[in-house]
Amino acid sequence: MNRPTAELHQARILLVDDKQELLTSLHHLVTLYGYEADQALGGEAAMNALQNDTYDVVLLDLIMPGVSGHDILDYAAREKLKCKIVVVSGDSSFSGVKHALHCGAFDFVKKPYEAAELIATMETALRQVRLEVEHEVMEGQLKESEELHRFIVNSSPDLVYMLDRNGCFTFLNDRIESMLGFTKRELIGKHYSELVDEDDMQAAHNLFNERRTGERAVKNVEIRLKSKRQDRRMGVNRHQTVWSELTAMGIYANDKERTRQNFAGTYGTARDISERKQAQEVINFQAYHDLLTHLPNRALLKDRLNLAITHARRNKRKLAAMFLDLDRFKLVNDTLGHSMGDRLLKAVANRLQSCLRKGDTLSRFGGDEFTLLLPEVRTRDDVVVIAEKILDRLNEPFVIDGHELFVGASIGIAMYPEAGDSGESLIQNADIAMYHVKGRGKNGYQFFSDEMNHQFSTRLNMERELRNGLIQGEFEVHYQPQVALATGAINGVEALVRWRHGSRGLIEPREFLPLAEETGLILQIDEFVQQQAFHDVAAWQRAGYGDIGLSVNLTAQQLEQDGFVERFTASLTASGLNPEFVKLEITENTLMQDMEIIIPKLKAVRKLGARIAVDDFGTGYSSLSYLHQFPINTLKIDRSFVGDIRAEQGDASIINAIVAMARGLQLDLVAEGVENRTQLKYLQAQGCEEVQGYIFSPAVPASELVSLLENNAFPGVLEGHTAVATA
Repeated sequence: MNRPTAELHQARILLVDDKQELLTSLHHLVTLYGYEADQALGGEAAMNALQNDTYDVVLLDLIMPGVSGHDILDYAAREKLKCKIVVVSGDSSFSGVKHALHCGAFDFVKKPYEAAELIATMETALRQVRLEVEHEVMEGQLKESEELHRFIVNSSPDLVYMLDRNGCFTFLNDRIESMLGFTKRELIGKHYSELVDEDDMQAAHNLFNERRTGERAVKNVEIRLKSKRQDRRMGVNRHQTVWSELTAMGIYANDKERTRQNFAGTYGTARDISERKQAQEVINFQAYHDLLTHLPNRALLKDRLNLAITHARRNKRKLAAMFLDLDRFKLVNDTLGHSMGDRLLKAVANRLQSCLRKGDTLSRFGGDEFTLLLPEVRTRDDVVVIAEKILDRLNEPFVIDGHELFVGASIGIAMYPEAGDSGESLIQNADIAMYHVKGRGKNGYQFFSDEMNHQFSTRLNMERELRNGLIQGEFEVHYQPQVALATGAINGVEALVRWRHGSRGLIEPREFLPLAEETGLILQIDEFVQQQAFHDVAAWQRAGYGDIGLSVNLTAQQLEQDGFVERFTASLTASGLNPEFVKLEITENTLMQDMEIIIPKLKAVRKLGARIAVDDFGTGYSSLSYLHQFPINTLKIDRSFVGDIRAEQGDASIINAIVAMARGLQLDLVAEGVENRTQLKYLQAQGCEEVQGYIFSPAVPASELVSLLENNAFPGVLEGHTAVATA
């Protein structure tokens, strides 16, 4: 008796007969030959089995009461089942056999049957099934390979071209149209000079006539190419230019004889690097401006304030610093989302600028806080006029996307020199005066006075409650899923702290983290979050939820501590979590604070296997030259840029610049704050492979995250949103 191969042994077989003794006998026979099979007593049971399961071969009796074998054959043909049906029947009449084969039966075995004949027929059917499966797989692989090659050439992000020996185009891929606006038909047969900017024609002569190959061939040379799109600025119609990075090599009829006679032309690629060229300008702008509102940031305000104080001191003049905090902004942000909140901040910034005099400086200090420098003021009355004008303008409703929004402002004012003789003291005292307005009902202004130092106890109370909360275990870690767009699966989480206050309930981090950083309590909070997160993620991995990655935030205070690397290593070791699954997120400002201390520590952490990400990228002061010095793996696109993506806009230039930088530096990209499908689609089109945001899930407690991990995908969110397959 021959034993089947392992492949046949694993086949799915269904035995069908209406007589139990015959069914049992058939099952014993099949089992004796080393096969496993399901049994169906009668046609109705067989029909249910075929509806609920998949089989390779069915051994089917024809003559059965109720649902007959012919009915089963008709059902299999109608539903296009791929199983092979071998009829085992006593009806061996010509018409019966003919009808069975006509209805799709693979073969016919007459009862009573020879065991060897039946098994041989069944194995023949099984082999036929395997051949068909292999054929189908092969066809699929061939089709996939063909589509892949077509995709590589015609959907490449680079322009691919070929020139003949005279410099005329013989091939262009589809990228030519999206990159430069020309169709292939317009350029095939034309000289390369049709595409080159006049100022780069000399350099182009060497590039497009490249005859070298291998390592000596031209690589990554920058050149400007013409675009068919017209630039109509300043009333002049002229071709736009696109900065491109060109790679070229010679093509020879016989690759072994690279002679002048064998030279056939040039092959090359051109990559659009316009965004990269703009990137440095963008980062320089970021150094002194807030990218959401385009207002000066703290660094620029500090420079202007110190300069104004020097001028006022020399000329014995007065100046004023205003600290402005929006009222009811948190309500808008929490109820309508961060995107709406960001758009409201822009509208507020525009309205505030309309209240300024020439020479005044409006700055976004952070969040919903603004500062205003008023040089050259004579009396308090001058400042009062501006403060009341601001309040009046802000009390008018803002209409955004059909929503009528109302915000007021609490304004603190510090006058030089009576309220301080330095920029730092003026801002600090204006901040104290602003909190005094908050305490008495908001939507007003207040000049700083020395008595306020005694009245201002809000922050002291908060600090005391922070310390008690840490002692009493009121802090907890919530997790926001990080989702791979290619699959919709959760491949990581970001650990975020929450404060469950005894009387105020759950407090968001923006309400206590600034004070925690100010008082140094952030060190205890950071270590608690990291230790808890390491423990939780290690436990989830052991529970079989996959290789979940963990992102944890790292503050400057913690990173600058002596022994940071040792404590970090000890926490990981105690939790049992492999460092390769840990990503430390650091803001740009943290990176730039003390590079001599920070860089060696980051390198030590990278040596352990952990990864480094730049959080809120694009909102700080980093530059391309500095980024090269840090051992970073990932850029995290800030939610403020993601919020700028809207269907009617169709473009988000800052994100494009960041994507270009990430590609140039070979860094991973993660986008946060994704709230709708428009943003999701745009980010995916730009090559962002991992996102997090409210469209998938807010930050949730560990117990709720476990429920998400059990499903480990968001098919509802990605429905109708094609994932990008990576080769």
